[in-house]
Amino acid sequence: MPAKKIPAKTVGKTPAKKASSLKPANKVTAKKSDAGTPLSVVIRRRIEAQKSRFHANDNISKFIQPGELEGLVNEVAEKMQAVLESLVIDTESDHNTKNTSQRVAKMFVKEVFNGRYIEQPTLTKFPNVSRLNELMIIGPITVRSACSHHLCPIMGRIWIGVLPSKESALIGLSKYSRLTEWVMCRPQIQEEAVVELADMLERKIKPIGVAIVMDADHFCMQWRGVKDRDSKMVNSVMRGAFLKDSNLRREFLSLLDKR
Repeated sequence: MPAKKIPAKTVGKTPAKKASSLKPANKVTAKKSDAGTPLSVVIRRRIEAQKSRFHANDNISKFIQPGELEGLVNEVAEKMQAVLESLVIDTESDHNTKNTSQRVAKMFVKEVFNGRYIEQPTLTKFPNVSRLNELMIIGPITVRSACSHHLCPIMGRIWIGVLPSKESALIGLSKYSRLTEWVMCRPQIQEEAVVELADMLERKIKPIGVAIVMDADHFCMQWRGVKDRDSKMVNSVMRGAFLKDSNLRREFLSLLDKR
């Protein structure tokens, strides 16, 4: 008896089914591999994949996708709740600390450390049509930062001196305050913060010279440790003409004394 032939249509269907059945399996596997991974770990992996730094005073906004800041707040709140519990605080019956973990998480991510998580403020530059090349001083600008050693507040003031060239770009006065806040809203030390601000201003406006003076109270000295209420830290960065020209530097510093 002759063998029964298999219709060509049946032969063609089998591999088609196999191919289609593999696609959902791959998608499910990819989702399962990410399930349960903390958002902070996901962001950290993105940074490490680019071999970038993520120190306390670094900006990591380019590694954070839209909508993820809320997820980061929730993760920090969960871990902050564990800190409160380790401090033996009964947040269930103590009405003052019931939602403290969420408040602290929101404060860290969206306020006092948000210079790490948001992009640099946009700058509108203006051509130096009048070819200004005289000393400009902006300040005092209020500074609110935090010490990266103890996460204690740093509160103070900054003065910025700019000597533009005829070819320099000019920015609005409010932008100096916005840029300063963006740099300062991170855990850091004062010495590094003023250097970073000076570097950024040099890149943005390309002046002949930039000078920055910062005068601040450090709560890591006043609130803890030696508990010295009167100690302050004052430091300065001088670039370009301010570093080379002692008369210009003296003029800048003397004008600060009158503020």
